[in-house]
Amino acid sequence: MSNQSFQGTSEYVASEELMASVNIAIALQKPLLIKGEPGTGKTMLAEAVAKALDKRLIIWNIKSTTKAQEGLYVYDTIQRLYDGQFGEEGVDDIARYIKLGKLGEAFDSEEQVVLLIDEIDKADLEFPNDLLWELDQMEFYINETKRTVKAKHRPIVIITSNAEKELPDAFLRRCIFHYIDFPSQELMEEIVRVHFPDVEDKLLQNAMDVFYSIRRIRDIRKKPSTSELIDWVNALQIGGIPTEKIKSALPFIGVVIKKDEDLEAVRKFGI
Repeated sequence: MSNQSFQGTSEYVASEELMASVNIAIALQKPLLIKGEPGTGKTMLAEAVAKALDKRLIIWNIKSTTKAQEGLYVYDTIQRLYDGQFGEEGVDDIARYIKLGKLGEAFDSEEQVVLLIDEIDKADLEFPNDLLWELDQMEFYINETKRTVKAKHRPIVIITSNAEKELPDAFLRRCIFHYIDFPSQELMEEIVRVHFPDVEDKLLQNAMDVFYSIRRIRDIRKKPSTSELIDWVNALQIGGIPTEKIKSALPFIGVVIKKDEDLEAVRKFGI
């Protein structure tokens, strides 16, 4: 296995299974596909890996309109036309108007980087397939300049998905897959204490009891996430709320519950 090893960071608490998946993906030089419900730290994982391994992080945020070509390069014909009209020097040098995308930037880097392809399932169904060759071969060809951009160092590729769309089998075969389970109460306590090391034990325990009780209510449409628990613990501390009132009064519950119908469900079932 590579001498690069991810063991989490002081700010990112990772399970043994997740750390193993990251390290296997690095060793096998394959993209790591991460799924999990919102708030389980999918995007933050790439930041943690980059920090732990002391590498630059390049983030490619995917939207519904994103095309694979944009990640490789774009040819700025409009700027070239504009420069030509105003007599700018060097307009004949097409290379000046080739702008590398995030994937191209990762390939062209002098040092190995961590590349995050965030929320790949937001794009159309052909998007993952359009990246297969480049992710396999770690190179692409620029037609306009007849140049091949080949990765000097294979980037550590982390891909996140919210499971909004099924990804193609051919794409999945090339990835290492890991599903981030929602943290257990034991792991969640560790995560919260990273942010608030001096939090009162009883406050944290009562807040987590309420939090996990809400998540267990069947009718909840938007289950609260880790970040919302962290915000709620912070609000409870700032507000100086007596710990015995956390379960009975549910103070600042709007930090945790974000939908009217979920608030009704909590009131109906109680905690």
